[in-house]
Amino acid sequence: MSACVLLLSYGAGLSQLVPPGTCDAGFYAITNDTADPDCRTCPSGSSCACGDGTPLLCAPGTTAATTGLSECVPCEGGSYQDLSGATGCKPCLPGHFCPKGASAPLPCEAGSYSEATNLTAAGECTACPAGCACSMGSIDPTPCFPGFFAATEGQSKCEPCPPGTS
Repeated sequence: MSACVLLLSYGAGLSQLVPPGTCDAGFYAITNDTADPDCRTCPSGSSCACGDGTPLLCAPGTTAATTGLSECVPCEGGSYQDLSGATGCKPCLPGHFCPKGASAPLPCEAGSYSEATNLTAAGECTACPAGCACSMGSIDPTPCFPGFFAATEGQSKCEPCPPGTS
């Protein structure tokens, strides 16, 4: 049996097997009292690949911005979508990056930071400068307090100064 065949029910225990291609891709079939399928445009936030059955909600990380789509589109890099059935992607968050098709922002690694909202990979986060620390998901570097130091860039925490130094 094809993955695109769907069994539709329409009252009194009657059902009809709707073959793939009953409707064009981007449309879905519903039955009425006469058992003749009626083709309807696939709603935004959903896909209708086979031209039959019920529209499928777009999975997180994908969207369908318009009606009549046969498949959902992955979010572009630098954006994400955490909900099902969405019609658009959200900009990535500061301190994070979002690869193509992201369903959630991923934090910049410890020792790096970013104020940008369009990063697509961890390598686009900026290394924390010397004299500062950056925890995972940092938006800005945090300067070390007096009596602490970070000698090189890319540090996630400040270390205490050796005794007798400041």
